[in-house]
Amino acid sequence: MRFLFVMDPAESMLPDKDTSFALMRAAIARGHETLHCLPRQVMNYGRDVRAVARPIRVANATPHVVMGEPSEVEIAALDAVLIRKDPPFDTPYAYLTQQLDLVSSETLVVNSPRGLRDANEKLFTFHFAEHMPRSLVTAEPKRILDFVAEVSHAVLKPLDGAGGSGVVALSTEDRNTRALVDLLTKEGRQLALVQEFLPGIREGDKRVIVLDGKPLGAILRVPRADDIRANIHVGGSVEKTLLTPEEDAIVRDVGKTLRKHGLFFVGLDLIGGRLIEVNVTSPTGIQELGRTTGTTPEQDVIIWIEQNSKSPPALQ
Repeated sequence: MRFLFVMDPAESMLPDKDTSFALMRAAIARGHETLHCLPRQVMNYGRDVRAVARPIRVANATPHVVMGEPSEVEIAALDAVLIRKDPPFDTPYAYLTQQLDLVSSETLVVNSPRGLRDANEKLFTFHFAEHMPRSLVTAEPKRILDFVAEVSHAVLKPLDGAGGSGVVALSTEDRNTRALVDLLTKEGRQLALVQEFLPGIREGDKRVIVLDGKPLGAILRVPRADDIRANIHVGGSVEKTLLTPEEDAIVRDVGKTLRKHGLFFVGLDLIGGRLIEVNVTSPTGIQELGRTTGTTPEQDVIIWIEQNSKSPPALQ
């Protein structure tokens, strides 16, 4: 089979951390040809979508990445396309999804281009508001300050952030709170998300890897003592964990909707049994999951792609 990874420059991958690296490694181990291209290298002649792609080989040994010569490939003739471009979801990202829409009925695209457009990683979570902490999206500083006054401690996030970028703690006792609210809302001109602070973050947040609506496994990301963010990217450490029966029920409930939207490979974030975020653009954590469980979950993903490559599940 032939798989195309549409993503950032391959040389930027960290061989011991990147999920894309692990997926490529698993695909190669199972005898598949892996190709790489940048989003801007996708083009379409009418409905014929093509990419200037390069063969890519990855390995744990140095050099970690070896690229072949570029050539033009017909995307509909491939077995699967994996969109692994890191956030933010910006205008070029939206263009990419619209181009890949043209072939999504002919070859498997993970995740669905339409699903990616529908699912802002902060706002989409509100489809499952019953599982969330108290949360508010608004551009009005006063409403955010009123919310903070009600809950005493809160977390403020930009809607287009990723990896913990721009996430700040708010408190009625902190004289910086008003300034931070003005900063993230651009003084009332930009929407932001404010959520009730969950003390359970001190024990960590659970990143749950979801494959086709079902939990593949979870890791516990524990923040540094001087930070509220547990993201690995900003210094969070990783520990082995299991889902509680209540958490498993949440994941499976959310998973039914994810599958309907073609969001087959997703990372859910849970704190204290509450759903915080739905990560759909380029979910991470599969290498850490493998290390803490002694398994190879990336192979499970590739096997699922093999089974669904030429008969993409119907979206609703």
